[in-house]
Amino acid sequence: MFEQGSDVPFGRSLPPVVGRIEKQTEDNPTPICVLVVGMAGSGKTTLMSALQESTYPYEDEDEEEEEELEEGGDEKKPAAQESSSPNTMPAYCINLDPATLDVPYNASIDIRDTVKYKEVMSQHKLGPNGAIMTSLNLYATKFDQVIRILEDRADNNNLSKYLLVDTPGQIEAFTWSASGTILSESLASSFPTVLVFVVDTVRCASSPNTFMSNMLYACSMYYRTRLPLVICFNKTDVVSHEFCMEWMRDYEAFQEALDNARNDGEGGGFYDSLTRSLSLVLDEFYNQFQQNACGVSAMTGDGIEEFWKVVDQAAKTDFADYIDDLRHRIEEQEAKQKAMARAGVKKFQKDTESSS
Repeated sequence: MFEQGSDVPFGRSLPPVVGRIEKQTEDNPTPICVLVVGMAGSGKTTLMSALQESTYPYEDEDEEEEEELEEGGDEKKPAAQESSSPNTMPAYCINLDPATLDVPYNASIDIRDTVKYKEVMSQHKLGPNGAIMTSLNLYATKFDQVIRILEDRADNNNLSKYLLVDTPGQIEAFTWSASGTILSESLASSFPTVLVFVVDTVRCASSPNTFMSNMLYACSMYYRTRLPLVICFNKTDVVSHEFCMEWMRDYEAFQEALDNARNDGEGGGFYDSLTRSLSLVLDEFYNQFQQNACGVSAMTGDGIEEFWKVVDQAAKTDFADYIDDLRHRIEEQEAKQKAMARAGVKKFQKDTESSS
């Protein structure tokens, strides 16, 4: 992405992520942050558990190490050396869902340890969604401490290759709130970050209109965050995701699916016409992101290996575009600040001249 020693035109506003990318090596890569988002019921939390489990060392490898230790006697590597490589560490998980009762993965950082969801709901007299957003707002005020912990672990080679972040099931509470923007941009400024949108493949199979709704939401989140996007079709153990991939590749195949749905009594009228028009509008979106789409089963683990390949590719290539966009935004912000400073100086000079 960036060559070591290259001059990246950020000036004084160089974000930490650029330096980490420049200093990374094959044996010590910079951690990749994976933001897992999706509609309620799409299987995000179960997928988080499967992803973390896939990064644990294999049991047969552990048995081989035990056999080598038995043969080699007391010759054993120091514990610090064994855990020094990020490639051998399980994925580091962060839970940002304050309303969940239990998580099936090992969360190293959990918002529930800091913010009590039911107390927020009771004290502020809020509903479920309002309490989630308020909890995220409160957590965002202290998120710099979380970033500091992660950066310290990364600097000491004590952070795994993948940093998994679980988000609330009420997707709009995270993606369309100010706190969600603060959390995602804070992570993206420190580590290469990929946004994974989890899609319920079973629901898409029931209706092409549901598939279109999911793609529109994925597109809107890409516009919102500007982060590299990976579309993950979950629950492939129930229904294969190949029909979704075909609909993304072949415009005519999706039109045929709409025709079949209309013949079965679903859709019709303006609803059907709108869906057909939107599929044409999203054709360019499909061309760009079908290479970042994959199918997995959080229950059986099928497709997890391909998922990591897609994430690695998105972090390697697409995140460079995010850095370039971030650079332009920083330059625009600095230009606005300079313009405001010049306007302030001119106003001050005008006021002093008029008073004298």
